[in-house]
Amino acid sequence: MSTRSWKIQRYDHDVHREVDDEVASEYPLTVVVNDKEFATMVCTPMDLEELVIGFLASEGIIRTYEEIERLTIDEDRGFAYTQTSKDIPIRTDVQKRWLGSCCGKSRAFYFQNDATTAKTIMDSFTITPSECYDLMESFQLEAGIFQRTGGVHQAAIASPEGLLKTYTDIGRHNALDKLFGYLLKEKVKRKGKVILFSGRISSEVLLKISKIGLGLLLSKSAPTDLALELAEDLNITAVGFTRGQRMNVYTHHRRVQAPVEGGQRLE
Repeated sequence: MSTRSWKIQRYDHDVHREVDDEVASEYPLTVVVNDKEFATMVCTPMDLEELVIGFLASEGIIRTYEEIERLTIDEDRGFAYTQTSKDIPIRTDVQKRWLGSCCGKSRAFYFQNDATTAKTIMDSFTITPSECYDLMESFQLEAGIFQRTGGVHQAAIASPEGLLKTYTDIGRHNALDKLFGYLLKEKVKRKGKVILFSGRISSEVLLKISKIGLGLLLSKSAPTDLALELAEDLNITAVGFTRGQRMNVYTHHRRVQAPVEGGQRLE
């Protein structure tokens, strides 16, 4: 269940009353890889299979969905058991860790894997500002859980014509991992696709976009300087503050272009 009802005392100036409020659910899921405990994530208890697939790919444990021979989720006990086709050595003394739902340094060793999993993006397609605005408007319309609770993040994959799939989680990294897992499981082609994101563009988020293999990120929030340096290096167009009819294109501006005369998009 993604949300839960909670009785509260609501104050409006000096007047208060008891009401039912909807809050986001928080759920610990321990991932076991080849019979060894790898990590415990705090997440929204929905789309757990996609979350595990995307998390393992992001951590460099797998590269394709086919490398997972078995994936079993015990929702009652909060465990995800995975068996991979390769015998991946897991050093439990180093790798086992708690991955919180908070922002910041929740992934203690993420730099260790980035050298082998981060990718420079070669996709050179373009999108118009109007298409960006329309996509973000559609993205916002799908933010039902956020609008009811204010406690989740959201990530979506889209083409310039519209949204393809949207995921929600209390953790911004988890929302992106769910999206990554979906792309791998369904073998979705990345060329000409866009990621929409509700949260801040941090260096961790930017690196995850690189691992997913997308060259254009639209966020309604702000970037950090390290994220933009990485975006420049990895050939990713980072767009922030996409709200209404305004946005800031921070890196690789060529992917966002006004239509040329005749209505054709530049390639």
